[in-house]
Amino acid sequence: MAWPRFLQRGTLFTSFSHHHVAVFLLTFFSYSLLHASRKTFSNVKVSISKQWTPNAFNTSIDLPAEGLFISGIIGDRLNLRWVLSFGMCSSAFVVFVFGTLTEWLHFYSKWLYCGLWIGNGLLQSTGWPCVVAVMGNWFGKAGRGVVFGLWSACASVGNILGACLASSVLQYGYEYAFLVTASVQFAGGIVIFFGLLVSPEEIGLPSIEAEENSEEDSHRPLIHGAENEDEYEPNYSIQEDGAVTQAKAISFHQACCLPGVIPYSLAYACLKLVNYSFFFWLPFYLSNNFRWKEAEADKLSIWYDVGGIVGGTLQGFISDVLQKRAPVLALSLFLAVGSLVGYSRSPNNKSINALLMTITGFFIGGPSNMISSAISADLGRQELIQGSSEALATVTGIVDGTGSIGAAVGQYLVSLIQDNLGWMWVFYFFILMTSCTILFISPLIVREVFSLVQRRQARVLSE
Repeated sequence: MAWPRFLQRGTLFTSFSHHHVAVFLLTFFSYSLLHASRKTFSNVKVSISKQWTPNAFNTSIDLPAEGLFISGIIGDRLNLRWVLSFGMCSSAFVVFVFGTLTEWLHFYSKWLYCGLWIGNGLLQSTGWPCVVAVMGNWFGKAGRGVVFGLWSACASVGNILGACLASSVLQYGYEYAFLVTASVQFAGGIVIFFGLLVSPEEIGLPSIEAEENSEEDSHRPLIHGAENEDEYEPNYSIQEDGAVTQAKAISFHQACCLPGVIPYSLAYACLKLVNYSFFFWLPFYLSNNFRWKEAEADKLSIWYDVGGIVGGTLQGFISDVLQKRAPVLALSLFLAVGSLVGYSRSPNNKSINALLMTITGFFIGGPSNMISSAISADLGRQELIQGSSEALATVTGIVDGTGSIGAAVGQYLVSLIQDNLGWMWVFYFFILMTSCTILFISPLIVREVFSLVQRRQARVLSE
């Protein structure tokens, strides 16, 4: 096997400066804090349902997906640091009002809660497009799968952090869970405003495009199977002949027309539905189905995120070695179907449940992390738009925004299915959505597998 360039030279981590490390950590923990505050709502669902709805009717409130489309476009046109910091601080304030201030004042209003959570969703939607764009500005194609695979664990780490913070103060009242996570998130937004470097150019370093163009011709982008320029001829043009040299944001329509954006967006809508259903419903499912204590269910749900962290990192590394993403996703998603069947039949045993939960997180959370991070970066940095490097946040917003539409619809459907048919049918629904994920990227899978076979045959003939 021909090893990718970053492994041949052993320069994946040695070429990183302290600026790269700082950007990695700041973007990692900024999104972790955003997810921690989201996770708080999931972790206190049982307590809230008892306080707000005595009959325990639990239709989840999801974040509005439209905000991600808008935030991605805004992120490509305004300073990413300002947008991210504003989103973190203002979202923290809304979470504080939503979960803490209303309880302190004993003011309960369904319409107020809905309005606050919709506003929180719009503000939180600034997070993912901005952090992916900043990471894309600092980390190039070489080793992107493993770097973004490790980095995309930020959401899972945020879930774990949110579960730990919420369970540690839940005994004092659910309002303190919101207070702690909102305070930490607000402090994080201040750190981002003063500490984050959006791109290498801010400190006089060359951009990623300049560095990659100065080296020998690199391998093709990992989002399609063409091995040379002549094999892939799009039937549309993003730019006129003679690409513009200055950075320029592309339109929403142009971003949608980029190869791979629509298939991966639709696939992510199905996969994020499953992933976020575990995110929002897992602690409640454990409490409701097995009658375990709420704090114990919160802590046990961490194992799903542990599986997602390991899965995203390992699968990203394998995709870098193969120099293809879709075949790795396909194998993981096929195995995810089996893991869902296994987890749906988990016995009332915490150790076995945690093991099956970790395996499920590996095969579902891993691919979800890959699509939302490494693949989104590939899509936003492909060669058709090298003259428009300010496209990454827009593309990321499209992929994640479409995914959030699926996740939002899914939360309503999960509640509906569970109320009328039971939890087992919820898992059947997850299996269907995972299968649809494979279906949407099947043309990319076939093309990239065929490309791998052709490459291997050419190497055998040359030997």
